[in-house]
Order: sequence, then structure tokens, then C-alpha cells
Amino acid sequence: MKNWAGNLQYSSADVRRPESVSELAAIVAGSTRVKALGSRHSFNSVGDTDGVHVLLDALPQQVEVGADRSTVRVSGGVSYGALCRKLEEAGLAIHNMASLPHISVAGAVQTGTHGSGVNNPALAGAVESIDMVRASGEQVTLSRKDGDDFLASVVGMGALGIVTGLELAVRPSFSMRQRVLEDLPWDAALEDFTAIVSSAYSVSLFTDYAGDTVNQVWLKALDGEEPLANLYGATSAQRPRHPLPDMSAENCTLQLDQPGPWLDRLPHFRHEFTPSNGDELQSEFILPIGQAPAALQAVRALADELAPLLFVSEIRTGAADKFWLSPFFRQPSVALHFTWKPMQPEVEAFLPVLEEALRPFGARPHWGKLFTADAYDWEKLYPRFADFRAFAAGHDPEGKFRNGLLDSILGVPARR
Repeated sequence: MKNWAGNLQYSSADVRRPESVSELAAIVAGSTRVKALGSRHSFNSVGDTDGVHVLLDALPQQVEVGADRSTVRVSGGVSYGALCRKLEEAGLAIHNMASLPHISVAGAVQTGTHGSGVNNPALAGAVESIDMVRASGEQVTLSRKDGDDFLASVVGMGALGIVTGLELAVRPSFSMRQRVLEDLPWDAALEDFTAIVSSAYSVSLFTDYAGDTVNQVWLKALDGEEPLANLYGATSAQRPRHPLPDMSAENCTLQLDQPGPWLDRLPHFRHEFTPSNGDELQSEFILPIGQAPAALQAVRALADELAPLLFVSEIRTGAADKFWLSPFFRQPSVALHFTWKPMQPEVEAFLPVLEEALRPFGARPHWGKLFTADAYDWEKLYPRFADFRAFAAGHDPEGKFRNGLLDSILGVPARR
């Protein structure tokens, strides 16, 4: 088996597809190494194992709205696209979505995946409770009232158990419009960064870091927000655009200020477009939003080395949260996302240069994308990191859910 991008071949010795949570629990209890796979959109080995891989797609795919219509209970293997269609049918919504709606809810939450918007927490911010199978096979449910146990477990890289379900906060459905602006002067982007990324409900900037302008600004506005004809010198695109300048916008969500439901505007790509594979690699680094101008200047200084490896870079934002290993832990943040060409040796050779440039700004890498695991002082970046390490050791002392990447991140191998 390979991941979605095709850059990683999994090393599992066995693959199982349980049809019930009790069957999954028995597999976990009887395995020495085990990990779950969802939509396989991670670009690194965070979900790999040399033991048993369990696929969650045969479990009952539950999407059940709560009686008071403030929450929805969803199976971990359900994709955001499937979840959001069910919510819209019920007249409900979630607060944000990632660029692709095809990723699984559990995998996205466990790795700290997010959308954009200065007031929008990452996808984990919607979690009210989480169902997990622990290393012993015990089935547990943790909610906000469980305090630290809950805050440690929601973004956990799969190190604490296999997520089988989540309860998410929902809100009434809402309408949005999307507009793309082009050629935002870099001088304006740096001087007025916070104002620009706050100019709509969700804002993304797309750039190759070369030249004097940011290529595109995607504004996803609530229906009540005034449409912006221009922005600090950027001008409105006259036709639908793809984040990559030479690509057709056929598979992108509707633009040109056409109103539509939230689930058809918050992602960049349409639900009905199902990408079978991605001929790309990805990295992402999240840092305090106040550091954005200086960090962007540091990346721009690398443009000559960066450009030959890069398809495009997306600049997004996110609100602070309280999950111990969330890249947005206790800080309103900017996220610098890099979509690389499928040149893994060259990208991995360049990553330490990029990471060193971003180190002074406290950059935290996205857990599911390419980064240099031994290049970070995790305890400095995450105030609760030592607590998480101890928590993981207590719940998985034999390292059933561990792999080489998690051993590297957590600093010491689990007891074998």
C-alpha cells in the first residue's frame, strides 16, 4: 500500500478491515504493533507501522445529529465531504474545512489539520468528545469535562490510540461567496498582513515568493460581508482561477462572488472531484501570526533555491486552541504551506535550509507533512510536550502505536 501522494510505501506486515469497533478492539489487543489508516493523505510516516494496519472504511459510517442540533456524532473514518453533505441536508454546518474535503475526520483532527481564518480554530477546535481504542483494547470516550486527558488526546498523532468516533460542535448552515484577487504587492502584504488576512471569514494567499507581488488572494466571505473589488492594490480576477496559474479551475469551488452554501466555498476544491492520487509533496509550518512579516521575508530570501522545487505556497491563518500538540496551541497563528513538486530527495535536502530560516520565529511543523523530525526542540515549542510524552508512555508503555517517526519526535523509543 502507498499513501495518496504515492511518495510513501507502507511497511505493515498485515492489513485488516474490521467491521465493528469490538472487532477493531480485539485486533488492537492482540497486536504488538498496530496503526489506523484513513484517507492516507499524510505525506510522512506518522501513520505507518511494521505491524498491523487497520482500515476504518468497513466500520459503520455514522453521521448523527444531536437532539439539540448543537453537535454531530461522526465515525472517525468518515470524510469531511460526506459529513458536510449530511450536515447541509440537516440545515447545519461546521466552522471550517481544509482545502480538500476528501480527508478523513479522525486523521485530520489527530494531525492538527486546519482551514483558514484569523477567528477560526483548526478542525480539532470543533471536537466536543472523542472515542478511542487504547492499546489494551479498552474503548474510552473523553470529553471536555475530562480536562487534560481530553486536551492531550484530540491532537495525538495516533500515539494514544485509534480514534473511532468524534462529537463535533455544529452551527446553522450559512451562505458564502468566494472571490480571487491577483497581484497583491508584497510591500502591502507585509505592511498590512493582519488587516489583509482579516478581510474575510477565510483568507488564503498563494505565492511562489518570487517577484514583487503575491500571485493570488482567495477571499471566502460570509453573505453579510461586503465583497471586495480590490485589496491594497490587488485586482479582482475576471475568470475562475486555480491556485496553480496554468491549471484549469474546473475542479475548484465556485468563485466570482457567486453565493452558495458553506461546504461549496470553504474548501478550495469541489466535493464531487475525487483526487485518486496527488503528484505532489507537502510541508507546512505554523508560527505566531505576529511573526508573519519577518518570516515571509526570510522565505522570500530563499526564492532562488525554493522556486525550482515548488508548485505553490499557501499562506493561511488560524485561531489559538488548547490541545497540547496542536500547532495552534495557545497562539493565533499563520501557516506557511508548501506544495512541492514530486522531487523528494531534492525537497528533503532543502527542508533543513527552510526550517533553519523559520526557526527564529518558533515554527511548528504540521504533523502529517514532510519535516525534519530531529531538527526541533519540541519542549520549547510545546509547553505541554513533556506531559504528552509521559501521557503516551502511560497509555502505551509497549509502544503498540509507535513507529520510527513517533520515536524520533517523542525523544525516546517506547519500552519494547
